[in-house]
Amino acid sequence: MKIFNTTTRLLLNSAACALLLSFSGAALSDPLPSVVDDFSAETDNSLGLPRQHMNDTVAGGGTSSSVKVKHGVMYLSGDIAPPRGQPGWASTVLLLDPQGKPQSASAYEGIRMRVKINSGNMSVSANSTEITNFDYHAAPIVVKADGEFHEVKIPFNKMKRAWSAQTPLNTQTLASVSITAFDMQKGSYDFAIDEIGFY
Repeated sequence: MKIFNTTTRLLLNSAACALLLSFSGAALSDPLPSVVDDFSAETDNSLGLPRQHMNDTVAGGGTSSSVKVKHGVMYLSGDIAPPRGQPGWASTVLLLDPQGKPQSASAYEGIRMRVKINSGNMSVSANSTEITNFDYHAAPIVVKADGEFHEVKIPFNKMKRAWSAQTPLNTQTLASVSITAFDMQKGSYDFAIDEIGFY
């Protein structure tokens, strides 16, 4: 009888644990890692997802862009040639999920990166699935052009939309992070990034 009671109690405890886990998605899902990309792989970010690169040629612009990854650093360079009446741009998109499903970064305060800007204008954006017109929450990155890497931290609550109504960023719905070179007129850009993630 004592063996039966002990066995029954163990089975009930195991069943209760299994039931609890089945109703708790958080218990089964991994949190979003703090490092999105350390550029240790040539084509994929640190989450094992391919980096995506695009520029304003999809909108009638003439921007040329070059991307190289070497020794844990991504080098971005090119010439901006904006479409008529629009800014010119070149962007690298770092996905957080292979299907583009929303991921929660609510455990973090913002985006951090180590960057060297030799020339040109750079911004970083947190791309929420709630934004449907591509006007994502973004912030310019300004560092001294001294040939050195600088660590930059961008709080989520300081990121703004450019042309749309200012809405709060929902950090539970991030699908990607983008690094963008931009200019309103012809110009060039030259950046190096050795890590990007959350803090």
